[in-house]
Amino acid sequence: MPHKPHPERLDDESPELTAEWFAKAKPASEVLPKMIGTKSAEELLRPRRGRPPLPATKEHVNIRLDADVVQAFKSKGPGWQTRLNAALREWLRSQPM
Repeated sequence: MPHKPHPERLDDESPELTAEWFAKAKPASEVLPKMIGTKSAEELLRPRRGRPPLPATKEHVNIRLDADVVQAFKSKGPGWQTRLNAALREWLRSQPM
């Protein structure tokens, strides 16, 4: 028995894609330059790997802290290093430079 679509989920503006539609489809690299220009299409289609680069990268340091201080930050759950960094930043703001 063929699958009967749910009547409330029918969308006339976005019909279900068929094998015929896919046969006519063209790759984005062929269509985009005509739509948005060559330079914009190249930028959009350029592969990006990993996280986007941060404007200011963090510095890796080894630091020894009292166990109770570390445990207090860890006890609040994930993100304890970010919270510790924020606490240090807040302390720096309170200091006259």
